[in-house]
Amino acid sequence: SGKSTLARALCCLARVDEGRADLHGVATDYLALRPRHLMPVRRAVQLVFQDPYSSLNPRRTVGQSIEIGMRVHGISAAAARARAEELLARVQLDPASLDRYPNEFSGGQRQRIVIARALAMRPKLLVADEPVSALDVSVQAEILELLDSLQQEEGLAMLFITHDLRVAARMADRALVMRNGVAVETSSMERVLADPEHEYTASLVRAVPRMTETDATRAPEPIER
Repeated sequence: SGKSTLARALCCLARVDEGRADLHGVATDYLALRPRHLMPVRRAVQLVFQDPYSSLNPRRTVGQSIEIGMRVHGISAAAARARAEELLARVQLDPASLDRYPNEFSGGQRQRIVIARALAMRPKLLVADEPVSALDVSVQAEILELLDSLQQEEGLAMLFITHDLRVAARMADRALVMRNGVAVETSSMERVLADPEHEYTASLVRAVPRMTETDATRAPEPIER
């Protein structure tokens, strides 16, 4: 429905034909900027990918994956290493794991590494594209709790993309509902769930049985697809 395309566009990973995006204090209408002018935006907007198995280079150690962006932006090797150690601790992994490779970690641990990498440049906006949909049910709640706590601690804005309304209710204050690449409704998350305006939104709400106020505050179980 265009959700992942939107995420990639906001992270300057996909070209757009029209539309604009402003990032307060960083850039105005940055989607129209030439690549050589995008460095500040790429520091400020970071993406957490859906699949933790394919989003890490298997030939790079964990440390190399986290540090590479910092090195590109001129941070010294020593400072990048120290920041990588700090970030592994922040995502509740052993900093001594920096020299290990992705295949030595579980899916949930890999997603923690991906989150650490996304935080390396101290972004203003974190775009999380279905960050728990590829994970086991038992791990999903842990990653959601981690993202929630990091958002509050870091003062991050977060664009959280999901197909699961229970996850959206757990993570979002406001909702933008998309269908076939078009935004059909935007409102507070509470209003979208309680009184959807668009029939497509209403159909999504009806498709999730037991969607109650209690469901909106607890860790979700994924919808089988």
